[in-house]
Amino acid sequence: MKVYFIPGLGADKRVFKHINLPASYEPVYLDWLSPQENESLENYAGRMSAQVNTDETFYILGLSLGGMIAAEIIRMHPKGKLILVASIAYAGHLPVYYRWMQKARIHKVVPVAAIKASVYLKRFFSLESQEDKQIVRSMVRQADPAFIKWALHAVLEWKGTEPAGEKIHIHGTNDIVLPLRYTRPTHIIQRGSHLMIMEKAGEINKILGQVLT
Repeated sequence: MKVYFIPGLGADKRVFKHINLPASYEPVYLDWLSPQENESLENYAGRMSAQVNTDETFYILGLSLGGMIAAEIIRMHPKGKLILVASIAYAGHLPVYYRWMQKARIHKVVPVAAIKASVYLKRFFSLESQEDKQIVRSMVRQADPAFIKWALHAVLEWKGTEPAGEKIHIHGTNDIVLPLRYTRPTHIIQRGSHLMIMEKAGEINKILGQVLT
């Protein structure tokens, strides 16, 4: 069975380098698309789903922003099964202060360069290996500023409701981007950050080995 992977904002498939699936599962890494002008997250997910064979049962694993898009794809294609890592399944689990940001239009005035610099500098204090720190910095440098601006707006305007069916939702206690208290994961990783896909890959792999049967 195929497992489709969607990375988080500013990332690519390298963020999944430590994730290992059981032998009977085939990983497929989806490519980001260029967003259309004023495109909603829901519409973008519909276009992303063209990369998925929805005629057969599949899993789709989304990290952060990728999880939100994955949830929208599952709503459209119920043969799929959802796996979230450091993400949320629907807009109701966005932290309340994100709605304040939306109303104040703060995301319109914060420079993308400042966002990139914040992620880049945080690597000095994060728990990834030196090799992984360099990968994260490389992804940040290469991230398209226009895509980042679109994604910030699309997430704050997202209206998605909870998708039907069971989901696997892995979340960390130290996630400051999407704090644990605003959501209801099925699996909690102690001291897991928003980038635990790299820092805590062993624990995530253990969970995936248990649930992907």
